Amino acid sequence: MRKVLTLLSYLLQRFLSIGLSLLAVSLLVFLMVHLIPGDAAIAILGERATEKALIELREEMGLDKPLYYQYAKFLWDIAHLDFGRSFKTKQPVIEEIKRYFPATAELTLAAMAFSILFGVAAGIIAAISRGTFLDYFSMSISLTGISMPIFWLGLMLILLFSYFLPILPSTGRLDVVLDLDVQSRTGFYLIDTLLAGNFAAFRNAVAHLILPAITLGTIPLAIIARMTRSSLLEVLNQPYITTAYAKGLPRWKVIGKHAMKNSMVPVLTIIGLEFGYLLGGAILTEHIFSWPGLGSWLRTAVEARDVRAVQGGVLFVASVFMLVNLIVDVLYAYFDPRIRVGNEDR
Repeated sequence: MRKVLTLLSYLLQRFLSIGLSLLAVSLLVFLMVHLIPGDAAIAILGERATEKALIELREEMGLDKPLYYQYAKFLWDIAHLDFGRSFKTKQPVIEEIKRYFPATAELTLAAMAFSILFGVAAGIIAAISRGTFLDYFSMSISLTGISMPIFWLGLMLILLFSYFLPILPSTGRLDVVLDLDVQSRTGFYLIDTLLAGNFAAFRNAVAHLILPAITLGTIPLAIIARMTRSSLLEVLNQPYITTAYAKGLPRWKVIGKHAMKNSMVPVLTIIGLEFGYLLGGAILTEHIFSWPGLGSWLRTAVEARDVRAVQGGVLFVASVFMLVNLIVDVLYAYFDPRIRVGNEDR
């Protein structure tokens, strides 16, 4: 019972912290959007719009009111889960987020799966082969992955696998012909195609996902690999690992059961942070591969000075980022028994 109350107290503190952080994010994005030089009404209607049309749009957007009034109205709407309507598409912002977020989430999850699978494996190989060719090779590949710009890597992958070796598609989420046959239920094409029993469309969706997932996941892969190696080496030097070897336990059991569990704490931190960064940083990857996700939608909204869409989209991404970090913090208690939630000491 005490552990449950401690956990609830910890979660309450974290949700309060998240609320304050989101308040700060809302103020920051509000000021950034409104302090951009230029007239948002002209950006939306065009330079040839009549003065009457501009005045009406400014009144509709609330731009004729003082900034403090606009911000208070924005907070009031957010408190009621109302992100307003996009001035460009005339659709509710929350509906547009629901439409575009699954594409970004699917891409982000695929990129994270790629980076975790190969990053953790590379880190383990480097740690248990310390000082050998495998160690230097793995870390060299990781350093290369961190150093490569996303836009350059994406273009090179398109050039290699879509042009010279035309084996993978480079744009969109699904071929147009197959897209017409798949009913969108969850917004995740891998799930929707399986629910529809259309395995040809599933394979096609996987093929469309490979290049952007590799492009987006390369930098997190490199960071996870280096963190896994560093953390595992630190754990392997602990006395209890030596004791486990002295008891005659096989190497795979010592590393897999004892060392890996205790070395995963800092790796979990990196995974949680990188997942949040990928959600907000997929804009460039989505643009390169014409991926119809939240990043592409936000980029279009910024270019059009669509105030409500930008504010709602950024606030939503920030919320997801903070929620992911909260989940990671709670998982600490499972992976490291020395960590206790709440105000208890380590």
